[in-house]
Amino acid sequence: MANLSALDTLLRPLVSSLGYELLGLEFDGHVKHATLRLYIDQPDFSGEIQLADCQRVSREVAALMDVEDPLPGQYNLEVSSPGVDRPLFTVEQFTAFIGEQAQLKLVSLADGRRKVTGEIIAASGDEVTLACEGENIGISMANIRFAKLVPNYAELLARDLHKTEQ
Repeated sequence: MANLSALDTLLRPLVSSLGYELLGLEFDGHVKHATLRLYIDQPDFSGEIQLADCQRVSREVAALMDVEDPLPGQYNLEVSSPGVDRPLFTVEQFTAFIGEQAQLKLVSLADGRRKVTGEIIAASGDEVTLACEGENIGISMANIRFAKLVPNYAELLARDLHKTEQ
């Protein structure tokens, strides 16, 4: 099992020195096809990451990983933009997207649920609060297995149409 905290400590300064924000890491330690996935963004969380950005970060991270060798065995390295269903890893990321819809998969039940979808209404300390079905649910960051934004496809389509008309 990879120590994601140690990997984050190793990789965050490198990614930052290249001018990007390391949003978070995922490691799928499947025996035959292990994958280390890094999500990067611009420091302003704009999502404006291009393929060339991912390639640049991938080259530098691969070189550092070869030298430091923090993961045993073979693995694939993937560097990705956050995409429209952006994963959320930190309280600061939740704060940046207050007012947006998010879907959370939880480690243990919260308010009788293992999955929670709702509007992000607050994030501070070690807790995020979602408005879900008429009630506010506070969830500890330690209880979040995975979180992502829920894209508003109608809004995204309208924005793209507006860009092409200009």
